[in-house]
Amino acid sequence: MSKKVLILSGSPRKDGNSDLLCNEFMRGALEAGHEVEKIRVQEKKIACCTACYSCRDTGICVIKDDMEDIMQKMIDCDVMVLASPVYFYSIDAQLKAVIDRSVCRWMEVKNKEMYYIMTAADEERVSMATTLACFRGYADCVDGAIEKGIIYGTGVYHAGEIKDTQHMQEAYEMGKNI
Repeated sequence: MSKKVLILSGSPRKDGNSDLLCNEFMRGALEAGHEVEKIRVQEKKIACCTACYSCRDTGICVIKDDMEDIMQKMIDCDVMVLASPVYFYSIDAQLKAVIDRSVCRWMEVKNKEMYYIMTAADEERVSMATTLACFRGYADCVDGAIEKGIIYGTGVYHAGEIKDTQHMQEAYEMGKNI
């Protein structure tokens, strides 16, 4: 059965390491017959949440930018992939803005298969623990979310270094086996 897959690539660098892993995940999922959309968050206009909570009464965010379209895709997908480089042991600001802005309709995001992609210069997976906790923290707020896979892209710093690692094949296989 074909699934709708949404990949939220938080990489600030086009063809950065986490973005390249997203491409491989997407390639595998497309080959498996799924409908896939990858959004490079950096290329979208997404303001930070101002905590005005106007959305509490209306379900509509007062900030008019690209988040409204992304939010609907988050609601409509079957599979959500969150990808980020590790910045100071956490997710980057681009992806965090998307997560925070989803507050306006967060209860409509339900029953998602969740995959996480992380990259870091550090060789140790333990350095990704807080990043993974951020992803899992968001998933804890998604009713019916099921964690299905994690890619730990360790030991990569310069854009493209991930190409020479087993993580590329891992991302492809994970996407193919949704």
